[in-house]
Amino acid sequence: MLSLYRVSCMPEVSRFYGIIVAVFFSEHNPPHFHARYGNNKIAIEINSLKILEGNFPPRALGLVMEWASLHRTELISNWNLARDNQQLQKIEPLK
Repeated sequence: MLSLYRVSCMPEVSRFYGIIVAVFFSEHNPPHFHARYGNNKIAIEINSLKILEGNFPPRALGLVMEWASLHRTELISNWNLARDNQQLQKIEPLK
């Protein structure tokens, strides 16, 4: 099970419309990212954009999915950096 409570402690890679997107260091497979919007937390697999855990309001979820589909390559790159305990790269927010 994913640890959604750790969202506030992980490196932020992007922020837009009140949504914070981050990636844990030394995470388990499958490659995924976490997001927080208010009190809502979610974990999403990068390749399939499948929700692994948590939930978001529909509008916020749509924004996250749109952003993630535009930035999959950068998310995978950050996933690999995090697995190697390297500094993550910021990803352009959704505009």
